[in-house]
Amino acid sequence: MTDNRPRHVLDGYKVLDFTQIVAGPTCTLMLAEMGADVIKVEMAPTGDPSRGAQVLINGRSGYFVQHNRGKKGLCVDLKTPEGLAIIKELIRQTDVLVENFAPGVIGRLGLDYDSVKMLNPKVVMCSISAFGQTGPLANEPGFDYLGAAYAGIVSMGGEPEGAPYVIMTAIGDVSTGAHAMGAICAALLYRERTGRGQYLDLSLLDTYFHYHEAGVETLSLSKGAIKPTRSGLHSWYAVPAGIFKAKDRYIIIIAPLEHQFAGLCRAMNRPELADDPRFKTNADRLINLTQLVATVEGWLDSMPSDDVSMAAMKEYRVPHAPVLSLEEAVKHPHLRERGTVRTVHDRILGDFDVPGFALRFSEFPQRLELDAPLLGEHNEEVLTNYLGYAPARVNALYEKGVIRKGLA
Repeated sequence: MTDNRPRHVLDGYKVLDFTQIVAGPTCTLMLAEMGADVIKVEMAPTGDPSRGAQVLINGRSGYFVQHNRGKKGLCVDLKTPEGLAIIKELIRQTDVLVENFAPGVIGRLGLDYDSVKMLNPKVVMCSISAFGQTGPLANEPGFDYLGAAYAGIVSMGGEPEGAPYVIMTAIGDVSTGAHAMGAICAALLYRERTGRGQYLDLSLLDTYFHYHEAGVETLSLSKGAIKPTRSGLHSWYAVPAGIFKAKDRYIIIIAPLEHQFAGLCRAMNRPELADDPRFKTNADRLINLTQLVATVEGWLDSMPSDDVSMAAMKEYRVPHAPVLSLEEAVKHPHLRERGTVRTVHDRILGDFDVPGFALRFSEFPQRLELDAPLLGEHNEEVLTNYLGYAPARVNALYEKGVIRKGLA
């Protein structure tokens, strides 16, 4: 009996992927993880710039593989009439088009939304950029940390009298890609109901600004009297909530609610501190933060080990966590058991760890096994199976340099 069950929730949807580096590829990787058929279009002759990034083994980039698993590779010169014709034919039968060029670039290629919509009125087209397709900053060059800077996020990190700093991970890129994935799925649901496609404009800056969970309304409602800014190792409005120096490492403790702070006091064998006038309310603790930090860190340092102090906090359900290094995190049994850290296999790189897929579906508990394409690896498959090109026509395109291939 033939098994007609879908591979995953997006099985059968076709995605044309013009993205590169991280933000856009994160979006299309998530779509591929959910079973969508993703064709990664790379510009001839060299393709996605991330193919040359980070650790290279036999010319193969782990950076590229991590962000582009599960995609078919089509390498084409879009500046040729034949190359552009290939893409337009593919657009006619695709569900989603994703791009993260600088604003205006896709239009100069003749693939702006108005042109794409003429080819396929049902297509969902998503543009991902640093600052958005409109507004005074739209045409400025942009990267992750620049969006964080304009969003006021960078200003929140660092010591009060010191320089601000950024976290050296692609928080904005990955989050924007995830936002784009969600928007695409919602647009596809809308299309199922109405038959209409639409255009989506996602930006790093918009995504980053959402990270202000308390600062924006506080600044607004206080009429500027309260100006949230960087406050070092501890929260500017909730206490205790920050990083404490323990015996051998740093530990984050977040216990600003009254029952949580009372639990921390019991864990320290100092239950009376919960009623101490200096610490009785969050407002009191904020005023006396320096004394409270000294008290907690004195207790942590007095304990036989950090494991013992964390066990005491666990007993009283005090929210806390050790600050793990990346090396410690990838070995943590919880992250391993849930597949948060996932070991994948690449034909050139072998086995290595990558971040796992964060979305979990009860109908599809098993993760899909996905491969990243070599440059132009699926040229023939895409042109023959999708567009019906004869082998001789494909060979002619190779001879003219319209399509290319690479070894990694």
